[in-house]
Amino acid sequence: MPQSNIEILIVEDHDIFREGIKFVLSQVTGYKVVGEVKNGKEFLEFIKKKRPDIVLMDITMPEMDGIQASTIAMKEYPNLKIICLSSHGDEIYYYKMIKAGVSGFLQKKSGKDELEQAIDNVAYGMNYFPDNILRNILFRVSNTGEESLKNEAINLTKREKEILLLICQGYSNNEIGETLFISPKTVDNHRTNLLSKTGTRNSANLVMYAIKNKLIEI
Repeated sequence: MPQSNIEILIVEDHDIFREGIKFVLSQVTGYKVVGEVKNGKEFLEFIKKKRPDIVLMDITMPEMDGIQASTIAMKEYPNLKIICLSSHGDEIYYYKMIKAGVSGFLQKKSGKDELEQAIDNVAYGMNYFPDNILRNILFRVSNTGEESLKNEAINLTKREKEILLLICQGYSNNEIGETLFISPKTVDNHRTNLLSKTGTRNSANLVMYAIKNKLIEI
């Protein structure tokens, strides 16, 4: 669980947009902006000294972009929680950010409520991937020559399929447990088995795998 104040780092090179996010976050009880940097290099230096609960990461930035910075950071700090800030034209990079290990996506045109939802979801161990962004990712993976996910038959139990569907719908372990009348620990064991069977590294990759291979529908 995150601490009482969710500590947030903003990584964004456009001053006006960065200040706008900072102002919005300052109006939300329980959020604390602990830093703001302008590119991937500054981000990597920042997290050597302090690791926030949530990173809001732009994709296209000078000196080092969000893809390279996220890839390096997630290898060094695999528990880091990054939400990608996406603008029109960034769609070609979605899959690469997923592969880097980000926990969610948020379009820059989103409002305050969606920003809060994305931060809260990711801070409490869930993912935030709006359906339109997932579809965009899957379209590119399927049709534009992007690197393909594994595409082989796997055998899932009935319970694993039930849990997979709920994971894809954004449910937490506790919520899945309550829905299926099983313990969160049992859910976590099934989640681990699903990651192993699909060869995916996190819930975001698992969701993509499930949709790509028609294990669930969105």
